[in-house]
Amino acid sequence: MSDDHTHVQEFFTARAAAWDSKFPDDGPAYAAAVSEMGLDAGERVLDAGCGTGRALPSLRAAVGSSGTVIGADLTPAMLEAAAQAGRGQEGALLLADVTALPLRTESLDAVFAAGLIAHLPEPSENLRELARVVRPGGTLALFHPIGRAALAARQGRQLTPDDLRAEANLGPLLARSGWRMTSYVDEPGYFLALAVRES
Repeated sequence: MSDDHTHVQEFFTARAAAWDSKFPDDGPAYAAAVSEMGLDAGERVLDAGCGTGRALPSLRAAVGSSGTVIGADLTPAMLEAAAQAGRGQEGALLLADVTALPLRTESLDAVFAAGLIAHLPEPSENLRELARVVRPGGTLALFHPIGRAALAARQGRQLTPDDLRAEANLGPLLARSGWRMTSYVDEPGYFLALAVRES
């Protein structure tokens, strides 16, 4: 977890150009996660911390041409990579800090966030900001294309009891932030927690 946006930007700027080629097989997991959100045609969805925009095609397919898709990221180089990959055609690319979004309150139906929670400086407060921009009854998807244990092994670390993505920690964290967790899946090749925006 980082409390320094400069560090986050430096980390992702250095990796932006090669990001998609480093994880070439994640597409089906992204598509499966988006399908679990139950989005309808015409809905408005944000990909928070969109990176190179790998979720944008699936989000666009889910909401159709009448829907709104926004990909927001803090790192210009990631958005440039998204644009170069043609993903700006699937949704608007927005340079923005997801901890202080330039969006109206309750202006969205859903938020998709891949790998975001580990980079939030104040998770409870920052998840509350995501709740602010979503209508009551709207959906949050916290996704990662690899499960917690597999990710820890890839990074050469052990899972600890204070891991934010552990079910016992994530449910209460979401509840404090205006969300109610409705499902939780943590498998080797897939992590997805879904939550509903409380009224």
